[in-house]
Amino acid sequence: MNKPYMGKILMVDLSAKTITEEKIPDNVYKQYLSGMGLGAYILYNRIPAGADPLGPDNILGFCSGFLTGTSSFFSGRWTLVGKSPLTGGWGDANCGGTFSPAIKHCGYDAIFFKGISDKPLYLYVKNGKAELKSAEGIWGLDAIEAEEKLEKMYGPKAHAAVIGTSGEKVSLISGVCTDSGRIAARSGLGAVMGVKKLKAVVVEGVQRIGAYDQAEMKRLTKQSEKWVKFPMPLSLLPGIGMALMGTFLRLTTIMFAQDGLLYKTILRKWGTGGMNQMSIEMGDSPLKNWDGSNRDFPLKKSSKINPDIIINTEIVKYHCHSCPLGCGGICATKGKYAHTHKPEYESILALGGLCMNEDLDSIFYMNEILNRAGMDTISAGATVAFAIECYEKGILTKKDTDGLELKWGNTEDAVALIKKMIAREGIGDILADGSKVAARKIGKGAEACTVHAGGQEPAMHDGRNDPGFNVHYSVEPTPGRHTIGAHLYYEMFQLWKRVKGLPSPNLLFFKNSKYKINEEKAKASAACSKFMSMANGAGMCMFGVFIGIKRVPTFDWLNASTGWNMTPNEYMTIGERIQTIKQAFNVKHGIEPKNNFISARAQGNPPQKEGANKGRFVDVEKLAADYWKEFGWDSATGKPSEETLQKLGII
Repeated sequence: MNKPYMGKILMVDLSAKTITEEKIPDNVYKQYLSGMGLGAYILYNRIPAGADPLGPDNILGFCSGFLTGTSSFFSGRWTLVGKSPLTGGWGDANCGGTFSPAIKHCGYDAIFFKGISDKPLYLYVKNGKAELKSAEGIWGLDAIEAEEKLEKMYGPKAHAAVIGTSGEKVSLISGVCTDSGRIAARSGLGAVMGVKKLKAVVVEGVQRIGAYDQAEMKRLTKQSEKWVKFPMPLSLLPGIGMALMGTFLRLTTIMFAQDGLLYKTILRKWGTGGMNQMSIEMGDSPLKNWDGSNRDFPLKKSSKINPDIIINTEIVKYHCHSCPLGCGGICATKGKYAHTHKPEYESILALGGLCMNEDLDSIFYMNEILNRAGMDTISAGATVAFAIECYEKGILTKKDTDGLELKWGNTEDAVALIKKMIAREGIGDILADGSKVAARKIGKGAEACTVHAGGQEPAMHDGRNDPGFNVHYSVEPTPGRHTIGAHLYYEMFQLWKRVKGLPSPNLLFFKNSKYKINEEKAKASAACSKFMSMANGAGMCMFGVFIGIKRVPTFDWLNASTGWNMTPNEYMTIGERIQTIKQAFNVKHGIEPKNNFISARAQGNPPQKEGANKGRFVDVEKLAADYWKEFGWDSATGKPSEETLQKLGII
């Protein structure tokens, strides 16, 4: 076999208890790759318009990356896809670890589920043989307990994706877990798995994953390794040095285009938490439910989440499949759980600065119990911050909160509220579906306290600091998504070095120029979406491709693995097709793209009166129109034109 893909998917009907193997034509892979692309192709064509996300017609897919299992670096990601019960449209969640290659080793590129079971089940697949089994004995366990029990049953070569208790309770901010607490968290797809009564997917196998030109694959990987290991002086900086760099970036009027080698060094030393204090200081991190600034969380407070303190608790670093960086880690912490995953930047700031919580031990603890429950830390932290603001404004009373004093920085009651959300108990039952749903149930003006995009809470990157985040929060088919594009991302991807027709940013530029709206910025934003859609089809890690497209040669690995000999621009067209079919999915299901725009507060309407983002407003409506135009979609509505759909072969 000389192909990097298996050429088959598994379709499981949980209502009928049937399992069907399907062959996928080669031309589908050439149009969509696999991963997110294959998932989008299947769901667009098979989920009927208007299907209930929590009904039997919704399809949930576990999709391995196109390059996963080859000798390429950074290609170990898998994508969970389905119609999102949180946003009502296209939903996806991305995860690393070891599950992606295991899907392919058992003989498939993806496994899809439709229907609803009448009792809890799990799927076991080994080398192309699949069986539905009773989940009695693991239903009701948290995600880590369930995975450990399954590993005892099938051995360490079996890999499981499981839901925790939040997925079982159909929390609309729940995800799916692998590798003892890693989570494909976004879009609420854990709720889809829970309502289908599917507790787990267990895969194992030894089937070979091929490549057209193995020698070229290895040559490219060896060449890339030099850049991954390239030494940078930034590694000598202590954690406080990162905070001071953030202060400098806040105060300076002149910026420099950032090279991904700098961020690679941060990841290698600290993981994503290396940005904690830096992001607060420069205005990248939202604080106090997006209403605060660095002045509310100054260095004295943020020093409690200094990245050096966090890595001092680290017992061992770990790497995802095919990753030479190893940004993950297992930490020793106080309390009930002796060992826990090192919390990511997003989790630290969502459970920390967004709630004005400076207690690191509580952040470790909340991160662990949320991972075990399978609840998204971003949405959970944002929903707690929303509830605190509602309490502060009198919209929620102590009677409403079951006696909890929801005040900024009240760590004890924030932890108690998280536990209530996990258990769907009291006020936690209202909050367990995220801030938008909670605001609708609470009423009394609570909607003014929510910050969301199309129903999903955005990540911990403030678009008032980098307008590119606000663009992608608002225009991505999965709204609120931070892993696709920003001005910063475009600088690090360096796509203009391989893709014809893309603008090259200036090495030095005035900070205020980021806020000017022009054609170049629209081209850059569209290029980020196309590239990351393609990269997610390939199973590539965003952190890897940040190093730069010539240093992490995704286009070349794809050619070497397939023999297609396609140009970078042709691969970008694959990304354009994936992005467009996701948008077409939303339109098919009645989503008005403008309704996905991020909340006015996060746009800077009204502008902040102090701090790093003082006076800034991001005109999302104008930026979105320019972005849609770049895709050949209607610039007024965001809906793909029939001409564009035909050109891309979608209809």
